[in-house]
Amino acid sequence: MARIAGIDIPKNKRGVIALTYIFGIGNSRAKEVLANAKIDESIKVQDWTDDQIAAIREQVGTFTIEGELRSEVQLSIKRLMDIGCQRGIRHRLGLPLRGQRTKNNSRTRKGKRKTVANKKK
Repeated sequence: MARIAGIDIPKNKRGVIALTYIFGIGNSRAKEVLANAKIDESIKVQDWTDDQIAAIREQVGTFTIEGELRSEVQLSIKRLMDIGCQRGIRHRLGLPLRGQRTKNNSRTRKGKRKTVANKKK
């Protein structure tokens, strides 16, 4: 198993797919990393040589990834909450941020339904 940026990437997958296991590296960035390192995308991780892994590590090191990226995202969210803008308030309340309706859907953000008792007439 190759270890890149503190993450064990799976050895039985193609290089492009395996690199996406690193937080902050998606499909397009994985292709870019392999192109810059001059490695074919279709080669599986178990077939990479030590020189190729070193080249990939060097390319991946140029990006903000994993713990540093996670903390950056958390600081951005905290800043929104501190200044009290619309998005910050929605974060604080655990509701959707981007204008979605909340009457029927948004169960992912709101969590399990909390039933409210009906008032008798």
